[in-house]
Amino acid sequence: MTYEGVARRLATVRDQIARSQRVGGWTHDVTIVAVTKGHGPEAVQAAAAAGLTVVGENRVQEAIAKQDHVGPTAVEWHLIGSLQRNKARLAVGRFALIHSVDRAELVAELAKRVAPGSPQPVLVEVNCSEETQKGGVTVAGARALIDGVRAQPALAFRGLMTMAAFSDDERVQRSSFGLLRRLKEQLESEGIAVPELSMGMSGDYPVAVEEGATMVRLGTILFGERQP
Repeated sequence: MTYEGVARRLATVRDQIARSQRVGGWTHDVTIVAVTKGHGPEAVQAAAAAGLTVVGENRVQEAIAKQDHVGPTAVEWHLIGSLQRNKARLAVGRFALIHSVDRAELVAELAKRVAPGSPQPVLVEVNCSEETQKGGVTVAGARALIDGVRAQPALAFRGLMTMAAFSDDERVQRSSFGLLRRLKEQLESEGIAVPELSMGMSGDYPVAVEEGATMVRLGTILFGERQP
């Protein structure tokens, strides 16, 4: 598979992000996480060539294989998929940010694996759509998990992540994204810094940006359909 169209598609995405920010009344920067799940290392190289600086992977071992293949590039790596406890030792130190911390057991396992003096940045994943097939702590349980992360010197709490329900209805999408934004606002009103809101994918990122996303996770819209 070739990726000659990435730069053109990226320009279209950036234009849409700018429009959505104007609608939402936001002026902060929005980081595009280029999701290369199911694509070869060539997609990572194409992303970097197009000017993207962050690459997201769903699976630890797939990410490590690509990191080793690509070698030093001008990108940082994020883990955006569900993380099993037995993969925590592989993930720590390999990713600039882990988006999918969703339970106390994982918090403890990650903290145990971190080298002294090098805290692992993480986001807490919240299940704002309340769909049982999705990962993420419940909205009701989010504060306790956030407090648990913040109590670990080995971890650095950087914000929140969610996925909207799989729906083309913007009202459904906005419900999930607005809920995460309000959780951020509540935490910040209590003095807890929440720098990042990772929300929005190829099918719903315009609404996520309108609702205040600081990171959007985009794969198909940049790279086309994944390889079988």
